[in-house]
Amino acid sequence: MEVRKTAGDTSWFVHDRFGMFIHWGLYALPARHEWVKQREKMTNEQYEKYFRHFDPDLYDPTLWADAAAGAGMKYFVVTTKHHDGFCLWDTKAGDYKVTNTPYGKDLLRPMVDAFRSRNLRVGFYHSLIDWHHEHFIIDDVHALREHPDRAALNVGRDQSKYAEYLHAQVRELLTEFGRVDIMWFDFSYPSREGFVGKGRDDWQSEKLYKMVRELQPHIVLDDRLDLPDGWDIKTPEQYQPREWLTVDGQRVVWEACQTFSGSWGYHRDEASWKSIDQLVQMLVDTVSKGGNLLLNVGPTGRGEFDERALDRLAGMGEWMKRHSRSIYGCTQAPPEFTAPQDCRLTYNPTTNRMYLHIFAWPFVHLHLDGFAGKVEYAQLLNDASEVFMKGPEDWQKASTSPEKQTLTLTLPVKKPNVTVPVVELFMR
Repeated sequence: MEVRKTAGDTSWFVHDRFGMFIHWGLYALPARHEWVKQREKMTNEQYEKYFRHFDPDLYDPTLWADAAAGAGMKYFVVTTKHHDGFCLWDTKAGDYKVTNTPYGKDLLRPMVDAFRSRNLRVGFYHSLIDWHHEHFIIDDVHALREHPDRAALNVGRDQSKYAEYLHAQVRELLTEFGRVDIMWFDFSYPSREGFVGKGRDDWQSEKLYKMVRELQPHIVLDDRLDLPDGWDIKTPEQYQPREWLTVDGQRVVWEACQTFSGSWGYHRDEASWKSIDQLVQMLVDTVSKGGNLLLNVGPTGRGEFDERALDRLAGMGEWMKRHSRSIYGCTQAPPEFTAPQDCRLTYNPTTNRMYLHIFAWPFVHLHLDGFAGKVEYAQLLNDASEVFMKGPEDWQKASTSPEKQTLTLTLPVKKPNVTVPVVELFMR
């Protein structure tokens, strides 16, 4: 099945497969979810204490870039502005920015430089929403949605003036930081009966889309501008699709965005952290369905990745060090090949190699229906040790019929000491 053509350049994107999301801002100080202002219905005045105390004195973006590169990530996407309206760079369009905090310096430019120095591509997340801006109309998602004076507070607000501000900031991001590879807008929630939200008209999305394409035609755009065709990638959030995503029956370029735990921003007390095994399996599962994985880190208020994040990144990097060729350049296996139970297949069409990822280690034999006569050689990817193969003509103990064209692999009794073992199959 053909994949939907994209206006932006996704050729590198579908090769690299693995990126880092970074959610960072004032919400790192309360450390209890990036939507803390909205969840706790704070006014600008109540939220101001975080602005007055934001001072990430331990911030060293080279350490962040090293951690991302070490994990095998090939691109990053950072929140230039999240829904609270706070900006990580010295924007000329407004004053609610890091250079006016105690830290007093631009955070974004050194980050971009550090990640580029490790050959990671650059992506900017920019919130369409802004709970701080004076002209952003208070709606049913706003922090002040239940304020008794909501109607009075909306008097004099002009959403079109906010849209001008939004567009001015996007123009800065796309003209002052060199080549930007991804623009990740977030998010639209159009009004419906009984609900007041915002969509394409509120953001002036068509005008915004046109500007982005004119400034950086190659850029990869996400799907949250509320435009039917104004996107390159679909972005399932916090769930794993069962199969390659389609739109109107056509496969699309897609990227699962996932967190280590439940929140995107730094959350001190959250205990639902995924294990390294789960995260590696998530990456493999995504690529086996033709997708990318954008895995999020929420740095602390002092500007560090906490020890839990560093542990997971290091663990994934240890696996990627020996297994990255089952990820980079790979995609879903051709339809005639089906993975055995508790396994996932990825396929590199350039090298004509299939990768069998084994989530549950079997006892000695693993049967691959439909593979007989189609594999020239097999080896464990972690150490390049040969894996013996038997076809249906010389294997009597397998409970299989010749019609299944089963190829049987003979594996070590003991599982290799890697998170997810991979058998590399050199196809004929």
